[in-house]
Amino acid sequence: MLELNGTIAEESWFDDDVTPQLFKEELNVGNGDITVWINSPGGDCVAAAQIYNMLSNYAGKVTVKIDGIAASAASVIAMAGDTVLVSPVSMMMIHNPATIAWGDSAEMQKAIAMLDEVKESIINAYEIKTGLDRKKLSKLMDAETWMDANSAVEYGFADEIMWRNTAEDMEIPKAGMTYSRAAVTNDVV
Repeated sequence: MLELNGTIAEESWFDDDVTPQLFKEELNVGNGDITVWINSPGGDCVAAAQIYNMLSNYAGKVTVKIDGIAASAASVIAMAGDTVLVSPVSMMMIHNPATIAWGDSAEMQKAIAMLDEVKESIINAYEIKTGLDRKKLSKLMDAETWMDANSAVEYGFADEIMWRNTAEDMEIPKAGMTYSRAAVTNDVV
């Protein structure tokens, strides 16, 4: 099990950021199938791309579980999961990339062109996972789209909601018995 909890950055200033190097070290400790728990507001898109590629190239099955938030660059990392599960109370958010630029109009044009290319690379990850049309994904990013668990599954950013009971998983209480959620949920991980 790996935890991606915090801001994604190229370097960690206060040892509370997730960096590609730290993630790689943890990823390479074990082998076989892995579960990556994500609770991150996002961060650096290049660092996120590196982590996405590590997970995409991982030899075992990668299950991503979002138990808080997978926003911005963290949503890109989530797309590397063979299976993406979301908590019923978790959130995902996608939006256009942003940067800070300084300089004359030529420098501003370079920054705009760079942001356009970064957006296209992010759409690549979303398109592979969701199967949605690039124009639809672009519009969702333009709108800064927040998704609850149901919306994330509906759009294809997640495969299913964790801990949701199906009728066949549930015991039907007999007359005089009280219903206890703890008694019927054996799939909580």
